[in-house]
Amino acid sequence: MDTQKKRPRIFSFEFFPPKDDAARAKLRDATAQLAQLRPKFFSVTFGAGGSTRAGTYETVKDIQIAGHAAAPHISGITSTRDDIRALLKSYRALGIRHLVVLRGDHPKDGAVHGDFRYANELVEFIRAEAGKDFNIEVAAYPEFHPEAPTAEADLDNFARKVRAGANSAITQYFFNPDAYYRFVDACEQRGLDLPIVPGIMPITNYKQLARFSDACGAEIPRWIRKRLEGYSDDLDAIRAFGLDVTTELCQQLLDAGAPGLHFYTLNRAGPTCTIWERLGL
Repeated sequence: MDTQKKRPRIFSFEFFPPKDDAARAKLRDATAQLAQLRPKFFSVTFGAGGSTRAGTYETVKDIQIAGHAAAPHISGITSTRDDIRALLKSYRALGIRHLVVLRGDHPKDGAVHGDFRYANELVEFIRAEAGKDFNIEVAAYPEFHPEAPTAEADLDNFARKVRAGANSAITQYFFNPDAYYRFVDACEQRGLDLPIVPGIMPITNYKQLARFSDACGAEIPRWIRKRLEGYSDDLDAIRAFGLDVTTELCQQLLDAGAPGLHFYTLNRAGPTCTIWERLGL
């Protein structure tokens, strides 16, 4: 963890593009509330479809206009070089200087429709097009990407993204801090020296969390899963237990030297603000 302990702490929050006016109004309220915590940036997820892609742009535009730093996600697997050039131009015009660069999910038909098979190719292209205009975040997987054939192959993939020009990384969420410590140690052994910020998912809905985790490969430890199952439909008990578990995880990570936290907010301010207050941040 030596490479992480020397870093200044960075806190950030993630949103997804709202689908209607009511959701947009709620997101504006959440943004205003979370902005009081002075995050480094708000990231906004990116979808393959045209409407979702446009939603990402409109959401980061709203965040920037409100006076906060936005970091749009950019996905390569369904994007052409011209698509990325156009996005970079539009984001420059908004004053955005922070990007989260991802491969993206494979289309349902399994075909790669864009010019970038892997995230490192997209990072390299953005660096060639924009130089140092943008700070580039990439994804890291302490429990390893679900499509990776081996742990070593996944670390190789991460190293390629870093060496292509990434400035820092945000991890997939996890609940086992040892997975993060071991991942960082493995990166240090490979000579990778950059902030690797833990991704944090507040636990508020067990069924939703289980669905997300099955899709992304994030492990819910058996003891947490069994406790959540035992609460059945008692949402208050799930939230209370979830806040305890997540707060303790965050404290352990910060005490160990993690260079900040990145909260997957699901467009809600309440759980993140509660954890923030409990941590005394």
